[in-house]
Amino acid sequence: MGLHRFKPPASGRMGTLWTLAGIRGAALVEFGCMGHMLYSGLTLKRAGVQEGCKLYSTHIDETDIAFGDTGRLKETIDHVIQKDQPRVIFLLPSAIPEVIGTDIAAFCEEVQPDYPDVRLLPFGQGGFDVIHHQGVQEALLLLARTLPAEVGRTPRPTFNIIGSCADLFRFQADAGEMIRLMAGAFGIEPLCVMTSDASVSQIENMGGAHVNLVIRREGEPAARHLQQRFGTPYFAGRPYGIEGTGRWLTEIAAICGLKVDSSFLKAERETLRRQLTPVMPSFQHIVRSHPEEAILSLGGHADVIKGILAFGCGELSLVKGACWCDCPDMAGEDIPYFTEEQWSKAIQEQKKGFIMASGEALEWAGRNRELQISSPDTKWRLHPYEPPFVGFHGAVHLINLWINEAQGGR
Repeated sequence: MGLHRFKPPASGRMGTLWTLAGIRGAALVEFGCMGHMLYSGLTLKRAGVQEGCKLYSTHIDETDIAFGDTGRLKETIDHVIQKDQPRVIFLLPSAIPEVIGTDIAAFCEEVQPDYPDVRLLPFGQGGFDVIHHQGVQEALLLLARTLPAEVGRTPRPTFNIIGSCADLFRFQADAGEMIRLMAGAFGIEPLCVMTSDASVSQIENMGGAHVNLVIRREGEPAARHLQQRFGTPYFAGRPYGIEGTGRWLTEIAAICGLKVDSSFLKAERETLRRQLTPVMPSFQHIVRSHPEEAILSLGGHADVIKGILAFGCGELSLVKGACWCDCPDMAGEDIPYFTEEQWSKAIQEQKKGFIMASGEALEWAGRNRELQISSPDTKWRLHPYEPPFVGFHGAVHLINLWINEAQGGR
């Protein structure tokens, strides 16, 4: 691992942990150092994960490492079952067991007969060579492959959200806005919000949904598996902006054979008009007469950057500045991957306009931390009630942020 001025890129282990942490009725046991899970648990609480998976660590010492002893792991599983009675226990390796080659999957297969009422589910991605987005993808896919039961479609249309995980900034608020949109436009409710607001039983019933909404590209393998197994169509995308949210609803309607409630859209657009009419003349004046103050630079998850960029520069005619993603596997011509050195230089070079990035980057640069759109975060997020960035409510929130930033800097 190289030297970093800021937090180093998160590992696959952290991606797995962020994905599993919100699942109720389950426990997670890490075969590794005790301090790992203590620190990770605090990180999750800061992000707003208050209820969900019970987190444990075995601790590991020189004898375990030298002899490959997994007895401590078996003892921990016994303790967790006695204390919490989980339906599923996720087994997660840390870097040391990965390096010495401890076979967690083989261990689970060996001891599973001892626990007929509890499913043991091993996860990988504990090594240093896997980044956190790969951990998220593997975890979502393994959950989709193993937990859903053979169920029929629900009598009334329902949907699942796939990819709402604790690593995304405002993950709870964004999922809540998408649920609101689906209820208003189609009158349908979610079966499972995978995984930020999910229980083991809800994941088991995912096969009953009529459509899966994939809100990050790491969730597409899981959605493809569910489509193959249950015949459930899926739609991949996040709704940003006014026109973008309308298209999102229209495309979902086409996939699942539903009709968008025109009265809901009319009411939403009327509300948007009332809220935005007072500010749009000033906003448009800044764009036309002060283009240097209308530069929009973005850094974070590629799908979030793509959506906010389409709204800001597509619908509102802001000027595209430096835009980068935080995962090399997601890089493209429009949204490249930036190293720590590259994004810090880009932020320093832009003196005016809007910079929306991680809380860590904005704090370091002395920029407005209200414009945060990605992690690492520097604040506590104790509740899920902050305004979203997606949907119609998110569009108003973004414009509110931008106009206040522009007028505050003039």
